[in-house]
Amino acid sequence: MRSAAAESLGTALLLAAVVGSGIMGERLAAGNVAIALLANSLATGFALIALIIAFAGRSGAHFNPVVTLALAVRRDFPMGRVFGYIVAQVIGALLGVLIAHAMFDLDLVQASAKVRSSPGQWLSELVATFGLVFLILSIEAKRAWMAPFAVGAYIAAAYWFTASTSFANPAVTLARGFTATFAGIGLGNVAAFIVSQLVGAALALAADKALRQNP
Repeated sequence: MRSAAAESLGTALLLAAVVGSGIMGERLAAGNVAIALLANSLATGFALIALIIAFAGRSGAHFNPVVTLALAVRRDFPMGRVFGYIVAQVIGALLGVLIAHAMFDLDLVQASAKVRSSPGQWLSELVATFGLVFLILSIEAKRAWMAPFAVGAYIAAAYWFTASTSFANPAVTLARGFTATFAGIGLGNVAAFIVSQLVGAALALAADKALRQNP
């Protein structure tokens, strides 16, 4: 319960950073979407570095259902704890969105109408999630100190090289359906993103198994 609570808190802080930086970036960018996205991507990447450092020893700092599932499938995480972690991540993500809205004096409960739906965006989510999960599975225990910087850098970069701006996280995707701000996604578009993310994670597991050197 303690580790699941930590996972929920970490995910809440991540979503507060994602949504909050999107709001701030859009307000200060004077209509320049590139500047707003740059602010959003850098804030998210830096926040991930800090949060992984803070929570790695408390919960493993997954903050992402597909990461939890991938680690469990590879037997690096107990399968019996997967459901609790995913519930904690979803609750934390939704709470983080509420926190961001409160910090910027917005309506707490919102629904996004931003359309993010096209084959290119679905492929983007598959690619972004594949890369993230493959990266995490590739970090050896003796090099665990690299994980916060590698994950933060990858996500910040993936904001720019994917058409979807790299959600790569089902809990984050669902929660962003409940913000009508820069980071939002229409609720009707959430399911397709999550399916793409699950496929990407499955492919990353397969690639990790096929390419990993036997000890």
